[in-house]
Amino acid sequence: MGIRSVAALTGLGRIAFGAAILVAPEAVTSRWLGEGARDPLVADLARGLAARDIALGVATLLTLGENRRAARMQLACAGVDATDAVATVLARGALPPEGAALTFVMAGSASAFSLALARGLARAD
Repeated sequence: MGIRSVAALTGLGRIAFGAAILVAPEAVTSRWLGEGARDPLVADLARGLAARDIALGVATLLTLGENRRAARMQLACAGVDATDAVATVLARGALPPEGAALTFVMAGSASAFSLALARGLARAD
């Protein structure tokens, strides 16, 4: 599988994750927010997160025609995911411990993976 195919799959994954949050925000967010996911305000904020991930996924797919643009898009995704990891660390006292750890690992891993994709795409030219 080529680097563009891997990047396309990550874009589709972001779209799927965002769609899942739009459809069932409480079910998805309860994994990392615990009881706080039942708050209607949290559902509204989660929909903003969903829109962000859908937009990043669509933008990822739209930039795949040119490796440098696709690499820059992956850098943007890495930045967003790194911010999620940092925000999780900052909020960890208000989050269920398992949810905070899982979110940190997922966001941090996603950031590192996007950085690796960016490097691979940049070198593919």
